[in-house]
Amino acid sequence: MATKKAAAPAATEVQQINVSLNTNTIRIPIVGVAPLIVSRFDEKSKQQIQESAPGKVKQGKKAAADPQEQYEKSIYYLSDGKTYGFPAVAFKAAIVRAAKEVYDFPMTSVRTKLHVLADDPGTGYVEIKGTPQMREDMVRVGAMTKVASPRYRACFPSWSAVLTIRYISDTFTPEQIVAFVNAAGFCCGVGEWRPEKSNSGSFGLFEVANTEK
Repeated sequence: MATKKAAAPAATEVQQINVSLNTNTIRIPIVGVAPLIVSRFDEKSKQQIQESAPGKVKQGKKAAADPQEQYEKSIYYLSDGKTYGFPAVAFKAAIVRAAKEVYDFPMTSVRTKLHVLADDPGTGYVEIKGTPQMREDMVRVGAMTKVASPRYRACFPSWSAVLTIRYISDTFTPEQIVAFVNAAGFCCGVGEWRPEKSNSGSFGLFEVANTEK
């Protein structure tokens, strides 16, 4: 006797689910109120630090630093190789820290719901407008000896940029984003010898110039 085949289950209608996030993008021009010292960490600099580590065998006499070479290699360039830039992540880090320190927003919340977009995705840099100059400083290098030696880096006495920020608009308002950026420029800054670092200075500070929505 032939057995009946079980009937196929009826198809369940799938309702469309809206998974889009409510996001907004704001462009915030900033202007430097203190010089910006940049120090791109190239492969040669990494090698020099590794060679100065404790227990590392010294390979003969160290060649004298070439000031012009150090200066040129400290500069961040966009993909075209001539437009100046600075890492977008550095601005984001300053904004995240300032939102916590000044407005008591949890750092994780700000870090995950706000992004500073790079002007050049290939490098991850924001364009910096300004003219760099060579700067000589005595810095201490080495994990143990901390020997002072001259370091030649680029410094922008006057500089500006436009930060493009994308954020979840259900969490933050445009006014709050602008406030975060302004606080970041006052409290944290970017680049070398900024107030936030342990060897703090007063460089890399900025303020909001105006906003473009």
